[in-house]
Amino acid sequence: MESRTIIFHIDVNSAFLSWSAAYRTDVLGEKPDLRTVPSIVGGDQEARHGIVLAKSTPARKYGIQTGEPIVAARKKCPNLIIIPPDFHIYVEKSKALIALLKQYSDKVVQYSIDEAWADFTGYEMLYGEPVAFAHELKDKIKEELKFTVNIGVSSNRLLAKMAGDFEKPDLVHTLFPEEIEEKMWPLPVERLFLVGKAAADKLHSLGIYTIGDLARTDPGAIKAHMKKHGEVIWNYAWGREEEETIEAKEGNKAYGNSMTTPVNVTDVEYARQILLSLSETVGMRLRADQAKISCVSITLRSSDFENRNRQMQLSSATDVTEEIYVSACRLFDELWDGKPLRLIGVSTSRVTYEEYRQYNLFDQEKYDKLEKCDKAIDSIRARFGEDSIMRASFLNSRISHTGGGLNKEKRAEAVSDPGRERKGKGEKN
Repeated sequence: MESRTIIFHIDVNSAFLSWSAAYRTDVLGEKPDLRTVPSIVGGDQEARHGIVLAKSTPARKYGIQTGEPIVAARKKCPNLIIIPPDFHIYVEKSKALIALLKQYSDKVVQYSIDEAWADFTGYEMLYGEPVAFAHELKDKIKEELKFTVNIGVSSNRLLAKMAGDFEKPDLVHTLFPEEIEEKMWPLPVERLFLVGKAAADKLHSLGIYTIGDLARTDPGAIKAHMKKHGEVIWNYAWGREEEETIEAKEGNKAYGNSMTTPVNVTDVEYARQILLSLSETVGMRLRADQAKISCVSITLRSSDFENRNRQMQLSSATDVTEEIYVSACRLFDELWDGKPLRLIGVSTSRVTYEEYRQYNLFDQEKYDKLEKCDKAIDSIRARFGEDSIMRASFLNSRISHTGGGLNKEKRAEAVSDPGRERKGKGEKN
């Protein structure tokens, strides 16, 4: 008899705050433990990053929310402790988590820096009953890595992720298809995966307030009002996932950067310069890993925090900055509705390490020149520093010519040692 599919979704509780706190207490010996007092990880307010990135459980009791301005959080809790993000620590902690999970399963896929799925189908003979093992794994992570996680257990990735987002922290939850009506349908519709504020507002206007309301609504009516996205989230309400929508990335199977802008982006030329800056950094990381991609996507966040995304497939895998940039610009032109933007992101996926390229009749000479140019630029930067050479369009610009992602020191390590991250040290942004 075939075993039931068993998927774990592992999600670090308040990842940035938890990882910073663990480092400060276990390595630096600082007191108190930030996890036990009202504290947050917050961005640079002067550079428009002044929002709450992560919060402690005591901070949550004051009503502090991830994503709200730090100014508002301080009003709720005047004694709030605020620390800056430590991205190099987060990368190392993320690697440690994935490495531990791979000790138990050969099918681990990373979804973000602090989330992963692990397939334990057929592992009952090794580890016993899945839910009991999920508790053991959760405690193992806490004991060895010094931070807590939630683990959702189900028969597909969507439901496992939804289960992992139930009550926190340091808990295990199940959400199998037979539990959907009892456990998921009573939840507010905005708790459903991929239902953001704009989508929730649209659903509310249609009289849909819970996930159950959405599931019981005629799918044709939802699609008429929300097009393809409506069809996707209606299926999600029934626990049915679409493979290409929840795209899992193993190791460094996605390369992406985003930039929160110093001022609102209101014109196309400014946006294109940001896209070029982000594409430059993505291209550098791809070439450092000797990797190529065949899918480009962009994310736009408006000044009222509405997110929009779009992606496109390329005709052939590439690591050339200009190809990534041109694709990102095309997506931007299709997606931007003119609203002021506060964040722009460029991501790539469908990674391959094959050396071949499928040329068309007209692009071989152009591609070869661009490829050689990028490699020469990477070589100069590896020897003389990232700022030793830049595109002329960034002279006297307010924007860094290599924006987003890791700090320059980390990128320099990757560029100066090509292939280093392919040897098992891949990092994901």
